[in-house]
Amino acid sequence: MANFLLHVLVLALCVLSNQSHGILTDSVKVYNVVDYGAVGDGLADDTQAFSDAWNATCQSSVSFPTMYVPQGMTFLLQPLTFNGSCNSRNITVQIDANIIAPSDPFAWKCPGNECHRWITFLNFNGLFISGSGTINGQGKNWWGLSCQQNKRGCGKKPTGFVIENSNNVHIDGLTFVDSPQMHIAFERSTWVHATSLTIQAPKDSPNTDGIHIQQSQNIIIDNIRIGTGDDCISIADGSSHINISKIDCGPGHGISIGSLGAKGKHETVQFVHVKDVSFTGTTNGVRIKTWQGGKGYARHITFERIVCNGSARPIIIDQYYCAHEHCTNQKSAVQVSDVLYDQISGTSDAEIAVKFACSKSLPCTNIFMRNITLHSTENGSKTSSICQNVRGLRNGEIIPNVPCLHEGDNLPIVNQNWSN
Repeated sequence: MANFLLHVLVLALCVLSNQSHGILTDSVKVYNVVDYGAVGDGLADDTQAFSDAWNATCQSSVSFPTMYVPQGMTFLLQPLTFNGSCNSRNITVQIDANIIAPSDPFAWKCPGNECHRWITFLNFNGLFISGSGTINGQGKNWWGLSCQQNKRGCGKKPTGFVIENSNNVHIDGLTFVDSPQMHIAFERSTWVHATSLTIQAPKDSPNTDGIHIQQSQNIIIDNIRIGTGDDCISIADGSSHINISKIDCGPGHGISIGSLGAKGKHETVQFVHVKDVSFTGTTNGVRIKTWQGGKGYARHITFERIVCNGSARPIIIDQYYCAHEHCTNQKSAVQVSDVLYDQISGTSDAEIAVKFACSKSLPCTNIFMRNITLHSTENGSKTSSICQNVRGLRNGEIIPNVPCLHEGDNLPIVNQNWSN
């Protein structure tokens, strides 16, 4: 992985030194979308030009081909998939322009009239996506769309930017705004590194998660500013070895593991390390949420060096998660275990700063807290906790008091393999 990142950094510097169509060396060539007919006025449909430029990049015989999207222009794209079944395993996509989706949901040209994605990178083994550009999903008109208006408003709306079934992918420097639904999704992928990104949407925009991870392993996310209407980062089923650090989150719903176990499914998340994160005005801080009746586990999770600034619920484990009004009590549950909360401080906008609502039939086990200080945003008020069916230890100052955890000195050491 280290050699791959070193390679793509050197290649990116080469690309930035020459923004024209043509051969840079015998092994590096740049394919400018303008040379393939892209207009870049924000009005003309540039989808075919991007597709043609991509086909040339993908079929290139050079070792390091680059598709270039030049600065100072705005390109309108319909839903488009870039397939990574290419000659080279070292492809760069350099985006320095604005890329926009159609602002009218009914103007989207979606396969089978089902608009689930906008831009997708599929089946890559070695991909570097970078630049100073902006990916704008123009999702405002999607957010209020309902089934009563059109069937496109029913269920899942388009995710803005998807990396799927890929390996060794690096995303750096871009800005993502106003996706119709999730902004970025990593699905069935390994060794993805996302860094130095900005992700923005209004705090009332529904389901606009910043980054969503599913069925993916060895994901590194760092140095990112996220403010949306849903989770800044969400980690779903089949994900493991996730390293998240240096995140500025807010507005939004915090960083969530889950929800897991909906409709009785067996779902798992493990080996997650979240550190050096600030939450500002979020509805949650760090959250684990699972459905009653589910199966599987969320385990080996560390949250450390977290600062909350007026977050409504800084620490949550909720094994009774319900996204609608008709949930019934069930005995089976997703097991939550081996979770460490270390050096979490700041203020809570709600009285209950720590909520451990765990299943009576399958309690949360090996829950550890060390040096937690969460005060109220209201002068003279104190924070409190809910602590149901939890087994674990605490050490150092714990505010608010979490009485179900026993005092102990043998708290776990953070897994050094996932420390920066």
